[in-house]
Parts: sequence; C-alpha cells; structure tokens
Amino acid sequence: MKQLSAQVRWEHRTQRPLLGLAVAFAVAYAVPIVRPDASRDVVAVCSAVEWVVWGAFAVDYAVRLALAERRRLFVRTHWLDLCAVLLPLVQPLRLLRLVSTLLLVGQRARLASQIRLTTYVAGSVVGLLMFGSLAVLSVERDSPDGNIRTLGDAVWWSFTTMTTVGYGDHAPTTGLGRVLAVGLMLSGIALLGVVTANIAAWFIARFEKDDVEERRQTEAIETLTREVRALRAEVAALRPAPAAERQPDHG
Repeated sequence: MKQLSAQVRWEHRTQRPLLGLAVAFAVAYAVPIVRPDASRDVVAVCSAVEWVVWGAFAVDYAVRLALAERRRLFVRTHWLDLCAVLLPLVQPLRLLRLVSTLLLVGQRARLASQIRLTTYVAGSVVGLLMFGSLAVLSVERDSPDGNIRTLGDAVWWSFTTMTTVGYGDHAPTTGLGRVLAVGLMLSGIALLGVVTANIAAWFIARFEKDDVEERRQTEAIETLTREVRALRAEVAALRPAPAAERQPDHG
C-alpha cells in the first residue's frame, strides 16, 4: 500500500509540471512551422525542447512503473503510455514526437481528479485542432500538388476534418497528410461520442432524479392518506352513540 500511495503522490505532484512542459512542447513544435524562415539555432533549440519534454514524460512513466505495487498490471493497464514512450525511438520523426507527447499528456490529464470531463474534452478539441493544423501544414506546405499552404488553410482543414464535414476545398496529398486526416477524423468521432454520451448521461440522471422525487412525493401522499384514515377511525370510535341507539334504563 505504501508503494501505491507513493505512486499516487508522485502523480499528483508531477501533474502541473508535466502539463507546463506540454505547453513548452507546443510552443517549440509550433515555432519552426509558423516561422519557416527561423534560424538554425532556433530550430535546434525547439528540437531540443521537444526531446526534453518527451524525455520528462518517459522518466515519469519509468518512475510510476517503479512505484507501482503490481508492475505487470501497471504495464497492461498503461500500455498506451508505454507505446507513446517507445514510439519516437523507433524512428525519430517530429511527427512521432508530436503523437507520443499528445498521448502521454492525454493519459496524464485523465489522472487529474480536478479536471472535469467538459474541460478535458474542450482541451482535447483545442489541442487536436492546433496540433493537427501544425502537423498537416508541416508535411503539406512543400508538396508540389498540395493546396494547404498557410496556417489558415491548415486550421480550416483541421476543423472540417474533425467535424467530419469535409468540404473538399483543402485536402492532403501526401501519405503522412492522409494519415493525419484519418487520425483527426477518428479523434473527432470519438470526441463527439464522448460529448453525446455525456449529454445523454446528464439527461438520464435528470430523469432519474425526477422519478425519485415523484416516487417520494407519491409515497408521502400515500402515507398521509393512511394516517388520515387512521385518525378518522379513531375519531369515529371515540364519538358517543346517538340517543336513539342507546338502550333504555329499566333499573
């Protein structure tokens, strides 16, 4: 139990610092894409920040694994974290670092009890929209047949793709761009399902609450009715008999 408590304490203590590092990762990832004319030193610093942030999440996973009471169970239940940690080591692409860091941030964000579902969904939508736009712009801007050339085009494409509208005025032409499109579409459908389920759960809980209140009022009315009947019976028993019904006194 002490090891499990230590794991929980570690998760609570590192929650905010890791989310702060995620913000630093977002800035470092966005700068070279938004400013393609940035100097080599700036690009090198941004790349170093990305690797440092990913390394921090990798260390966080290793520490949580070491503090876990049942490590095999931890690995089985946190397999997505492990895949996100190992993903950039397979092939160190910036896109893989982006995907792995997003997965790790999402997994750690779910552990925070103070983060409500609405906040988590809203943050996921904004994060996917922003990173999807940056990612597709980075792989499509230099494509000869590409039509996503500016950040505005990328944001518009990401928004229409996440909502599964797909106007078709902008579309990826590279393999990585199409992979990103599939990921955004699936993510948009998943988030829409979460929102729909949350709204349905709220209505069901509301209806159940109304049903409970209605049953409580009905039971109260029935209880009052029984009490009134009992009081009437007692009053009738205490009431004196009419004179005509009394027996004459022959004594």
